[in-house]
Amino acid sequence: MDGAHDMGGMDGFGPVIPEPNEPAFHDAWERRAFALTLAMARPGGWNLDMTRFARENRSPADYLSKSYYQIWIAGLERLMAERDLVAPDEVAEGRPLHPRRDVAALAAEEVGPMLARGGPTERPAAALARFKVGDRVRAKTMHPRTHTRLPRYVRGHVGVIELLHGAHVFPDANALGQGEQPQWLYTVTFDGRQIWGDAAEPSLRVSVDAWDSYLEPA
Repeated sequence: MDGAHDMGGMDGFGPVIPEPNEPAFHDAWERRAFALTLAMARPGGWNLDMTRFARENRSPADYLSKSYYQIWIAGLERLMAERDLVAPDEVAEGRPLHPRRDVAALAAEEVGPMLARGGPTERPAAALARFKVGDRVRAKTMHPRTHTRLPRYVRGHVGVIELLHGAHVFPDANALGQGEQPQWLYTVTFDGRQIWGDAAEPSLRVSVDAWDSYLEPA
């Protein structure tokens, strides 16, 4: 979707200033927010792309006013509310107010193995790749109403296929609960001047990973 989260290439936000030796968590509550989000995916039954969309689908004022893990908590509240795992008054009070539902919880000893296992998205390819390395392609001009992984700043621009990654879960469908619908995934490299015009540094190249349906022959 087109939202405040898609900030690549946007003006007015200032430079990105990395924090030296940045810790994984700045406060204890951020660690807890991370753990709760992982644990609730099992009883909630949502997937990674649904989780991303729950965080992205916020007004610009709301999204930009929150820190990284505040957005995680807001997304988790939305996912839980959609599945009747929490009620609005419980969110407001910050404590349980209604009878507890019997759900499959994630045990503490399962967390480490789950993190190590990860969530691989590669799937068997149902057909040959439509593009090969070196092909010129155009990122489609598209404005989906839900989650997508195609950044706005490359839409409508021409790039070159650099790598083929096999078939992977298609996030746009997966976020809507429409199944995985795997597609070929490519790395596409764009000349910086193709995206930002002649003012871009001559040597600038931008690479994005793009699913097959995001692309068309140039």
